[in-house]
Amino acid sequence: MSRPIFEVIALDAADAVAAQAGGADRLELVSDMAADGLTPTRETFAAVRAAVGIPIRVMLRTAAGFRAGDVDALCRLARDLRAEGAEEFVLGFLDEAGAVDLGAVRALAATIAGCRWTFHRAIDHAADRDAVRRALSGMPGLDTYLTAGSAAGVDDGLPTLLAEAARSGSGDPRFAPRLLIGGGLRAEHLPALRAAGADAFHVGGAVRGPGGWSSSVDTATVRSWRESLDQPLSQPVG
Repeated sequence: MSRPIFEVIALDAADAVAAQAGGADRLELVSDMAADGLTPTRETFAAVRAAVGIPIRVMLRTAAGFRAGDVDALCRLARDLRAEGAEEFVLGFLDEAGAVDLGAVRALAATIAGCRWTFHRAIDHAADRDAVRRALSGMPGLDTYLTAGSAAGVDDGLPTLLAEAARSGSGDPRFAPRLLIGGGLRAEHLPALRAAGADAFHVGGAVRGPGGWSSSVDTATVRSWRESLDQPLSQPVG
């Protein structure tokens, strides 16, 4: 089994440097975690890109929740970020019925054509997560689903995550995108998830100081997670 991917949420260059120093493989770059992560400024992306050498997935989202809002504005943001050098993105929108907003997703996918992207935790808030996978199957650039298995987080969604991890690599195109597990993820979840085949993990507040989102990413805590993920499956993890 390949080395698990470890993605850390960053808000700025200081977070990015700390995450890379601790062994993160990739960043999810966002702003405003009070709204669960919105699009950062072009200037913030440029500062982060200059500070680290690991991949950066940039959030495309302008308001809390999972409605797309002004799709033209989102596309302009995406074009600006691409012009600054962004090559990977995070996005995902639902309509009022809880189905994938295919119009918004297709517009953004076309704007970032040639880039890889994650469909984020909108899948956990959808009316039917299997319908999300069917609707997005084969979408250009989509290579990852960020999910906790449930809107309530990994504790509640663990059975779903275990079942979906077991279907990864099955040849079913709906499960071809990688499962990136995040949303209340804790170290004690790792053994069962890794044993089921999960190989990508995402954390945010779990690697920050006691002030939560008002604290910066802590390198030592990132390193502790990295070391846990690097342990062979035959040994206790976490």
